Amino acid sequence: MSDVRADMVANVMEIYVTEGANLNVGDTIVLLESMKMEIPVIAEESGTISRVAVSVGDVVQEGDLIVSIS
Repeated sequence: MSDVRADMVANVMEIYVTEGANLNVGDTIVLLESMKMEIPVIAEESGTISRVAVSVGDVVQEGDLIVSIS
């Protein structure tokens, strides 16, 4: 099991995964917006989404959990 965490303070613009969904390396997990730049969060490993910890419109801080992968 691994966690995907925010690299910076950002707004959650879109979420592309749901709990229980299969995830492959290179898939986009969420789209963040910071300082008017859109930043896709890309999967670095394959697995199953066990938890989605954010909602559209949330503001994440550096280190906040976005999703857990099992």
